[in-house]
Amino acid sequence: MGEELSLADVMEKNPIEQVGEQWLAAAATLLHQQGDAEAALTATDVIAVDLSLWNSGDFEPDGYRAFFTVEPHLVAQFTENVLRRIEDGMHAVMPKRTAICIESIHVCPVVPVPSADWRKQLRSANGPKPTNQARRVRLEPEHPIEDQLHFTNEWEHKLYRVLKERQASLPYNETIGIIPLPGMRVLGYTREPDFLITYKGRAGVIEVDGPHHEGPRRASNDHSRTNLLMNAGVEWVDRIDVRDVTKAEAEKFVDNFIARLARR
Repeated sequence: MGEELSLADVMEKNPIEQVGEQWLAAAATLLHQQGDAEAALTATDVIAVDLSLWNSGDFEPDGYRAFFTVEPHLVAQFTENVLRRIEDGMHAVMPKRTAICIESIHVCPVVPVPSADWRKQLRSANGPKPTNQARRVRLEPEHPIEDQLHFTNEWEHKLYRVLKERQASLPYNETIGIIPLPGMRVLGYTREPDFLITYKGRAGVIEVDGPHHEGPRRASNDHSRTNLLMNAGVEWVDRIDVRDVTKAEAEKFVDNFIARLARR
């Protein structure tokens, strides 16, 4: 693996408008190290960061407006005081040789993509309800969708189909629940497991590994994530790298996972 770039390197190699995520991540990390857990954890609920040039002068730093995309039900937690502290954190981590500043931060709720029958849904007493399923993925223009559920990539989608087949084969009064990409709050963090599986009053998590799960640092992060989930009451956490497994091997993995979950 190559050496990780510093924030200064990232800003030098990319247009400022494309580095919002890394800038916020550095600021949140600094805020957490300084003991401001509230502002740091609030920053983790930002789905996307967009930067827009607002004021440019010959002798003053370029001023940018930052737009934070968040889930509608989380907008209220981004108070003026919290935003000010996040803004201070972003200025604190700004490389000295980069002549830009954040002039203001604006919080924007996720705008859902309306369905073709949106009028009928909104007029119905059982209209669309808020959801935190796949909150980040819903912003991606290209991602698999099945049964009105969203998936990060084709590997998760393929495993979902294996899980759904297994679900259909079980007795109707003793089957499994399949929850892809749920937003889940554990101690100090908001996590989004690939699959939360419920069975016989127990809950387990399946993580689908791909190229983004390579390297010792990622392995260490995955171990910490597993501990957080199990400390929060998840009975069993297992991982599968579906790049190199056949459907039969995926089916065997699912059968073993369900059996392990049932006997814990």
